[in-house]
Amino acid sequence: MAKISAADVKKLRDLTGAGMMDCKKALAEAEGDFDKAIEYLRKRGQKMAAKKAGREAKEGAVIAKVSDDHSKGVIIKLSCETDFAAKNERFVALANQFADVALANLPANMEEFLALPCGEISVAEKVTEQTGVIGEKLELSNYEYLKASTVSPYIHMGNRAGVLVGLNNAADGAYDAGRDVAMQVAAMRPIAVDKDGVDASVIDKEIEIGKEQARQAGKPEAILEKIALGKLNKFFKERTLLNQQFVKDSKQDVKGFLKTVDKDLTVTEFKHIELG
Repeated sequence: MAKISAADVKKLRDLTGAGMMDCKKALAEAEGDFDKAIEYLRKRGQKMAAKKAGREAKEGAVIAKVSDDHSKGVIIKLSCETDFAAKNERFVALANQFADVALANLPANMEEFLALPCGEISVAEKVTEQTGVIGEKLELSNYEYLKASTVSPYIHMGNRAGVLVGLNNAADGAYDAGRDVAMQVAAMRPIAVDKDGVDASVIDKEIEIGKEQARQAGKPEAILEKIALGKLNKFFKERTLLNQQFVKDSKQDVKGFLKTVDKDLTVTEFKHIELG
């Protein structure tokens, strides 16, 4: 049997992120061969992933990142089973590694993302490998990207939510303003940029709810539509980003805040991912 030194165990741990005892066992099984030891740990991850496939992974980390020129950004969610694992430095570093891969390549969808190289293996294989290292079900459960003249990120509450906001120009102060608006999205959870972005089925539902509420209040049938439309306008103010009251200055809406930075500045798109 090959002699396994503490230095060898540490080296394998640095390469894979696996625990010291797991690395020692892998090296012993591989008779000191590092490549075989790494393969052993990967196979262990595959077996563990298969065993844990049916478990729920509702904890994790959401990472939002943008390019150096602020023209593109990504959000990824790496899920795990427990809050304990989610707060581990290695887990958060892994989530950031996946976000870096996504930002460098900007894949069109999750399928393309999982197929991208992550070191010597694919992103999907890395997830499986690290399942064995961390000891919980891991899942890259969400991925979004955004391109715009200015893209601003925000990560909320210790990686529990992430937001990207796209703006229509790169005026002075646009990036910082975008971060303020991204914080708004995390706090107020708008469903669209403005009323034009709200799905017709949602609008129809809100009108019907408004009519029924007015009917229950004893209002005449002839004015139910008018009352419902008034309630719909209130809905737009509360649930669409540009029309929401700005959380950092309640005297203006988000649209008004952006105009204080640049008269033409507005939001083109936003992305919001949360744990759960």
